[in-house]
Amino acid sequence: MSEKVLVLNATEMPINITSWQRAMVLMYMGKAAGVKFNGRMINGKMRLPEVIKLSKYVPMPYTDVVLSRKNIYLRDNHTCQYCGKPGPNLTLDHIIPKSRGGDESWENLVVCCARCNCRKGNKTLEESGMKLIGTPYRPSSALYLHMTRLAGVPESWYNYFFNRN
Repeated sequence: MSEKVLVLNATEMPINITSWQRAMVLMYMGKAAGVKFNGRMINGKMRLPEVIKLSKYVPMPYTDVVLSRKNIYLRDNHTCQYCGKPGPNLTLDHIIPKSRGGDESWENLVVCCARCNCRKGNKTLEESGMKLIGTPYRPSSALYLHMTRLAGVPESWYNYFFNRN
């Protein structure tokens, strides 16, 4: 079994992803309680959790996501935000070009392929006639970006990442 478990702080804010073994230890010691279970049993007696919640609040250090090339690639899933093609020949594009006053921000940077970047050039979206596949956004946490790299993320986790402001 290689199941991962989402750990929530006492405020129900996601703070970590841990192994099922560590989650079971936290629950056994009374430091956490199961919130969602995946239907599997351990030794036929204990339900295996998908999400646990800590019993006591744990203060978290600064958790804002750093604006970096790597994090923009993760946010955009290594996919061109104009044509939708994944690929090795990707770069970053400023939606509003820097020469037109565009800034380095989560909302102005997207991943795009070299072909689309050349096509758009130093133009705005309207001038180039191009459209974005999705709206660029600031990720809610570094944990969210980590979650995007995991395969087979339980659907129950999404409630804790996407139903927040």
